[in-house]
Amino acid sequence: MRYLLDTTLIVDHAHGYEPAMELLHRLYEDGAELFTCDVVVCEALSGGSDEHLRIVSRLLEPLDFVATDPAAARRAGQARLGRHRSGGKLGLGDALIAAVAADMGATVVTRNRPDFERHGASVLTYP
Repeated sequence: MRYLLDTTLIVDHAHGYEPAMELLHRLYEDGAELFTCDVVVCEALSGGSDEHLRIVSRLLEPLDFVATDPAAARRAGQARLGRHRSGGKLGLGDALIAAVAADMGATVVTRNRPDFERHGASVLTYP
């Protein structure tokens, strides 16, 4: 199974949040294919102490990296436009992550289920 790890999982794990740590451990033990993307790397490395950033970097290092391609960027833009026209909002980062996950047939691992489900993304969550 393929999983694209969202920023929430990376940051929660770095903060020692037990449900995030247990889930990531289980995915590794199950032999899951684990990915990150440009948006997650940017978000995860955008804040925190030097120690926090070292932990985040160590968590990101073994993950396979997938870049946002033009088709995914267009799909994310269309999803945001549709959501805005219907009176809602949809963050740029989540739109791009969902589009990348869809392209690669991956499930998004996140604590932020609603935004990804709005895109029709497959989601694995934790408390």
